[in-house]
Amino acid sequence: MYIKRALEKRIRKANENFRALIVTGPRQVGKTTLLKYMAGDDRGYVTLDNPVEREAALSEPALFTERNAPPVIIDEIQYAPNLLPYIKMHVDEHKIKGDYWLTGSQKFHLMKNVSESLAGRIAVIEMYGLSQSEIDGRESEPFACDHTAMLNRADTCKLMSLMDVFNRIFIGSMPEAYTGSFDRNEFYSGYVKTYLERDVRALTQVADEMDFFRFMTACAARTSEIVNYTDLAKDIGISIPTAKQWLSVLVTSGIVSLIQPYHGNTLKRAIKSPKMYFMDTGLAVYLTRWQDASTLEASAMSGKVFETYVVGEIIKSYHNAGIQPPIYYYRDTDGKEINLILEYNGTIYPIEIKKTGNPGKNDIKNFSVLLNTGKPIGEGAVVCLYNRISPIDRNNWIIPAWLI
Repeated sequence: MYIKRALEKRIRKANENFRALIVTGPRQVGKTTLLKYMAGDDRGYVTLDNPVEREAALSEPALFTERNAPPVIIDEIQYAPNLLPYIKMHVDEHKIKGDYWLTGSQKFHLMKNVSESLAGRIAVIEMYGLSQSEIDGRESEPFACDHTAMLNRADTCKLMSLMDVFNRIFIGSMPEAYTGSFDRNEFYSGYVKTYLERDVRALTQVADEMDFFRFMTACAARTSEIVNYTDLAKDIGISIPTAKQWLSVLVTSGIVSLIQPYHGNTLKRAIKSPKMYFMDTGLAVYLTRWQDASTLEASAMSGKVFETYVVGEIIKSYHNAGIQPPIYYYRDTDGKEINLILEYNGTIYPIEIKKTGNPGKNDIKNFSVLLNTGKPIGEGAVVCLYNRISPIDRNNWIIPAWLI
């Protein structure tokens, strides 16, 4: 069963305006399924996951591109970056829009090669797992702190209970979980093994895969926390520079996103380290060894994975629209924190994320810190488990998590 993806619109537009496009993102998020569905019978397909095709691409790139003439999908292009100059020569000669559709499961070396070989000729589209709107079969749009828009969206959304939300957090966002029978432990076991063997070992020369696995697990346990390289390095027994390098691997492969702090000359006490979030809660939960949604919901980690879920949904809502997420967080040395800050059109919008069904004014008490920025402050929100949109005061609203 195919689940309609929000990126279809972006791909159609890119196909009309660029000679090539590439869809990047983590493994198993549906890149190939999406492109093959959109292509139908109108273009060829070849995957460099196939060792025979990969060897042909590496040893005879000119012959390979001739044999796999466009319009064509080339899957996992990172395994044969030497094809990119040949693709450039073809698109420069023929100047046909949409000739090449490429995918890449990670960006360690890929994007540097793409930017050097196909700059100005290729659209780069980043893809993540399924968003809440895609799972529910509704239109996707960038999240905004606007209760009127949220009220309109509520008409198309299915109300979710506490355990509905945590079941979705537990299952994660991989399309396979929603398109047929799904053995969660088997899936994520294979996912991690493939990621370590094909991406990490082959493309980053990590010396000890088990150390990297333990590093991934340590990061999963710290999802939604401020990055502390010293603690991560100490936990695994690696150097701080290695911890920084390995976290960058998780970021460039789409496993983790970093949210930068909101700071400036008027916020002198602001902490300047980023926060990290796993983009698939299912993977984070698997790595931290939770066996069912109800135990997870009752655990000390439940607030962190709930925040991770909400932040991931907001990030995906912007990426699916082709917009760089305008999001930050705030925390200062006095312990005052705002989970998320959106900034667009010259205005800042504070967001607090709480695993509660009974939010109140105490949850927005730190929003006043933003008065020191001198910038206009828009509508604020508390995203939580309350079952309907409701005002906290004149400028701040309760937004149920199932509306994100």
